[in-house]
Amino acid sequence: MLGFSAFHSPVANSRKAKTLKTRSFAVIGLGTFGSTVASELARFGNPVLGIDTDERNVSRLADTLSEAIIADGRDEAALREAGVGNYDVAIVAIGEDLEANILCTMNVKLLGVKTIWAKALSRTHHRILSKLGADRVILPEQEIGQHIAQMLHNPLVRDYVSLGNGYHVVDLRVPPQLDGKPIGDAAIFKKYELRPLGAMRDSQFLSCESGDLELREGDKLLVLGRRTDLRSFGDDLRGGS
Repeated sequence: MLGFSAFHSPVANSRKAKTLKTRSFAVIGLGTFGSTVASELARFGNPVLGIDTDERNVSRLADTLSEAIIADGRDEAALREAGVGNYDVAIVAIGEDLEANILCTMNVKLLGVKTIWAKALSRTHHRILSKLGADRVILPEQEIGQHIAQMLHNPLVRDYVSLGNGYHVVDLRVPPQLDGKPIGDAAIFKKYELRPLGAMRDSQFLSCESGDLELREGDKLLVLGRRTDLRSFGDDLRGGS
C-alpha cells in the first residue's frame, strides 16, 4: 500500500453530508492558482480534495477543504489510493513542472475522471493536454492578460464573458452620448448588429425587451454581439460619436 499524508478538515464529514447533490472536485497542485480554485469551490459548498507534494501548501488548506493530501500527481497509484477516480472533476493545477503536469493529466484520465481541466504553461503545452483528453485547458496568465487589455483599451467596458463562436456579452458603462435615449432608438446598436440584454441602475435590473427603456449615463448595460462588432461599437462610443 502506498503511503501518503492526509489532512482532514474537522468539518469534512458534515460538509460532505450537506453536498451530496453537488459535484466533487480534486485539485492537484496547490500553488497560487490551484489553492485559489480549490478554496473558492469549497466556499461554494462543494466537496474538494486538494493534493500537493509540498506539506506547507497542503496544511495551509487543511481546514478549508474536505480533505487535503500530500501526494505526487505523477504517481498513478498514489492518486488511485487517494480516491481521485471517484471525483466528478479533476483540476490539474501543477505549475512550473511540465512533465509532472502532463503525467498527472494522463493519470487522472486513466483513473476515469469524467471531466478534466488542466493548466497549461504555453500554447504547445495546451495542444499536448488537449491531445491527452483534457476537456478544458487554461492559460491563466494569457487569459487574464487579454481580459485586462480589453478593459484598458476601452474604459467603458467593465467586464465581458466569451460565449464561444466569436460571441461575447459585454458589461459597459453607458456614456454621456446615450444618456436619455430610449434603447430601441439608439441607432448605434443596429449599426453593429448588437442586442442589449438589460441594464442595472443602482441595485435594480431593467429589461430591454420592449425597447422603451430610457438609458441614463452611468447605467451598467449588458450587450450581446460578435467580438469584432463589440470592439467597433466600443471604439465608436469611446470616440464620442
